[in-house]
Amino acid sequence: MSFSNYSTPPSSPQPGDDPGRQPRKVLEEVLYEVKRVIVGQDAMLERLLVALLTGGHVLLEGVPGLAKTLTVRTLADVMGGTFRRIQFTPDLVPADLVGTRIYRPDTGRFDTELGPVFGNFLLADEINRAPAKVQSALLEVMQEHQVTIGTESFPVPHPFLVLATQNPIESEGTYPLPEAQIDRFLFKVLVDYPTLGEEASVVGRSLQPAESVAVRLSMPELERFQRAVREVFVDREVVAYAVQLVDGTRHPERYGLGDLSHLIQYGASPRGAIGMVQAGQALALLRGRRHVLVDDVRDLAPDVLRHRLVLSYDALSDGVSADDILDRLLTAVGSAAQSGVPAAPTEYDAA
Repeated sequence: MSFSNYSTPPSSPQPGDDPGRQPRKVLEEVLYEVKRVIVGQDAMLERLLVALLTGGHVLLEGVPGLAKTLTVRTLADVMGGTFRRIQFTPDLVPADLVGTRIYRPDTGRFDTELGPVFGNFLLADEINRAPAKVQSALLEVMQEHQVTIGTESFPVPHPFLVLATQNPIESEGTYPLPEAQIDRFLFKVLVDYPTLGEEASVVGRSLQPAESVAVRLSMPELERFQRAVREVFVDREVVAYAVQLVDGTRHPERYGLGDLSHLIQYGASPRGAIGMVQAGQALALLRGRRHVLVDDVRDLAPDVLRHRLVLSYDALSDGVSADDILDRLLTAVGSAAQSGVPAAPTEYDAA
């Protein structure tokens, strides 16, 4: 799918549950509607579509004014599901997110009031402005798609995605996300400045009334596409490559990168390999294929792994970023595979 300069409206604008509608065609319709509001940011849009198809959560990081919040809101409007927005602030408490039990004097009993997490799309805006106890309230719902209040568990609507934003340039009044929560995000996408041409288009659009968007995809249809993603074939070579990349974050010396060992305090968890393969299935479907290529995993690896690396003090003091390490790792693991280095052990057996 081409994500740049897409300006021709698709021929089938209305959503529906017709099983003949193909994911690639429908997502082009979704993309067209989003691009009526959002200029550029093609990489971010592609990752958001992949996350929709896999059911994974996304953390968007960028300086203020790059349309992170607007993109998430516009995408939710096009998808036709329920949308909830929470502005994270230091004075929030967990009950402000998940809900709580309230005593009713007229009935003499406690009633459960559900919080704003109960929707298909949850925008956690500036998530790093809330303390750890509030951020941790999302752990259960992000992993198990349910919230426990008192002795009862309440499932959230399906599909359910958390789309969070954070500002990397401010430290005052912000709190680092718990590692357990960071690991639950499928992607951490770095949102960059627009090009000169894109920024000129943004300014031009700001002089006109805001565009309205139409619903292009129903929730039942999205669930059907998510099932189609799970049917995309994954060869054992692709699985081995993903496992090698994750293993390289833990044992870089195995891939000729011993000088990186002191820069990485903790490598990626198994969620990293799982996320790369599942996201690769969605990306293959977006690109019109029913099988995953190693290149799909390579394209997605930085966004899946950058937030899962815990860097050492030496790396932080030397100004070495997770992306710097991953660039070298992607080169080394690719070279190791081409030179016949045995793949990391795996019990995966292609059906």
